[in-house]
Amino acid sequence: MVDGVKNERDRSYIGTMHETRIRIASYNMRKARGLDQKRRPSRTLDVINGLNADIVVLQEADKRLGQRPSALPRAMIAAQTDFDVVAVSQNSVSIGWHGNAILMRKGIEVQHVDLLELPGFEPRGAVRLKVNVGEGLTVVAAHLGLRRRDRQAQLEKLNRATAADQHCVIAGDFNEWSATKGFDPLAARFETHSPGRSFHARRPIAALDRFALSHGVSLHDGGVDQSPLARVASDHLPIWSDIVVPAAIC
Repeated sequence: MVDGVKNERDRSYIGTMHETRIRIASYNMRKARGLDQKRRPSRTLDVINGLNADIVVLQEADKRLGQRPSALPRAMIAAQTDFDVVAVSQNSVSIGWHGNAILMRKGIEVQHVDLLELPGFEPRGAVRLKVNVGEGLTVVAAHLGLRRRDRQAQLEKLNRATAADQHCVIAGDFNEWSATKGFDPLAARFETHSPGRSFHARRPIAALDRFALSHGVSLHDGGVDQSPLARVASDHLPIWSDIVVPAAIC
């Protein structure tokens, strides 16, 4: 399924004796400002809820000026969703690190969090966290730079930072317009997947938002939310993937 959102699951993540399947979504939410130029965090949360994901990585989750307050009020997230905000902010008003925020379905345990500064002309960062999914899963949330040489340096750093992680997903806005170029730093350990064209939301022509799955993590399904609400809530459409991780051995 490549252009909609499945909602048939009625529990957080699906586990069997041999594997665990989990849905990860990525959304450049443009600080909750839609194509109508109105900032409506409740609308953004409606889009996020509609993804039926277990883990949601967000880009541009915080405003740009001052202390960078969150575009999604914490109280609104608590009242309107079944997610916890992963603690990555370095102040009391943001929910992200360099705009990267992570929402975690209640019941999934976060075991460790790292904040990574990324090289490049613009200030960029990424978040690396480990969660108790299957044998253990590392999730990296990233928003890469506008220049390819910066993006490649950033991917090389993420590759090094996750070298010891057996099962890893890098998710976010890769800002890469090419379908084949620019992913060399990940090629030895990761397969990079695009669920579909996610930018521009009004007329999607580019697959800027992607998932990179390390060896041992397999793709079960994926897609782009092209619902009417998603098409106006941001300039990017959200993407999602159902991934499979080997189950923990008891």
